[in-house]
Amino acid sequence: MSSPSTAPRTTRTPPALAAVAALGCAWSFVTVTLGAFTTTIGAGMAFPDWPLSNGSLNPHGWLTNVAMFAEHSHRLSVGLLSTVTLVIAIWLSRTERRRWLRQLGWFAFALVILQAVVGGLRVLLEPDQVKPIDTSVGELFAMLHACLAQAFVCTLIAIATACSRSWREDAIPVGAGLRRTGVVCCGLLFLQLAIAAVMRHSNAGLAIPSFPWSGPDHALLPPVWSFRVAIQFAHRAMALVLTVALVAFAVRIWRDRGAPLGMRSGASLLVSLLAFQILLGAMIIRTYRDPGITTAHVVTGALTLATAFWLTWRAHRDPLESPA
Repeated sequence: MSSPSTAPRTTRTPPALAAVAALGCAWSFVTVTLGAFTTTIGAGMAFPDWPLSNGSLNPHGWLTNVAMFAEHSHRLSVGLLSTVTLVIAIWLSRTERRRWLRQLGWFAFALVILQAVVGGLRVLLEPDQVKPIDTSVGELFAMLHACLAQAFVCTLIAIATACSRSWREDAIPVGAGLRRTGVVCCGLLFLQLAIAAVMRHSNAGLAIPSFPWSGPDHALLPPVWSFRVAIQFAHRAMALVLTVALVAFAVRIWRDRGAPLGMRSGASLLVSLLAFQILLGAMIIRTYRDPGITTAHVVTGALTLATAFWLTWRAHRDPLESPA
């Protein structure tokens, strides 16, 4: 009987590895939710040190103080997620025959470590100010931290999907045009989430205090412009672009005869998430940025990207698995 280190790689992913990959994917959304809530309530600097919190893994009072609980639980969640990602990367490297999937596992681990370091720099460099744009170096790293989180979630989704039984056994002969549309939609969604990260960390969530109009008397354009108004307006304009793009993507999936039932259902979920996201965006303005609604808006945005990415990744299944 061969040892784990010498066990032959096979085309079949062990069910336990597929389950751990799916668990890691699900836990990444817990981490995103905690991060979104931390930013929403302004608790990103609840502790001035890193990687420990007030010099401890169990800082005094973190279970009773909301700001401390939000930030420290986010840090603990990232630590657990990093461990799970390392386990997945090692497991894939020892059992998986597909080279691209082994590389993807190590890429995910490198990404989560980079994400943690960027999060630490957000804390450590907060005192340093960037006067020309009226922000801190820490806030700039916070914007990057938010973007890397979305890229990491998509990477874990790719791994979990490629480890699934349906990926191994079911061909997905969809058209190349559908695949290209999916890539475009994922790019637009990532750009929108980057704009949103800049907006949130620039305190521009209420820079335009009305919705759907941008000014009095049903004006489409804001009457007064500033950086915060511009980034808020860009977020709204991109939402319109995404509405058209995502609906078009869903229609292409519904019409493509090669798309399985799972992808068709995913397309319906994508449109539903889009509608819910627009509703939450309106409610943020009308509730003056209620923390619960704002957090839900961030998480729904991440879910929308995740769904679009999953559909696009599934659409690329046959080219990825075809013999070289």
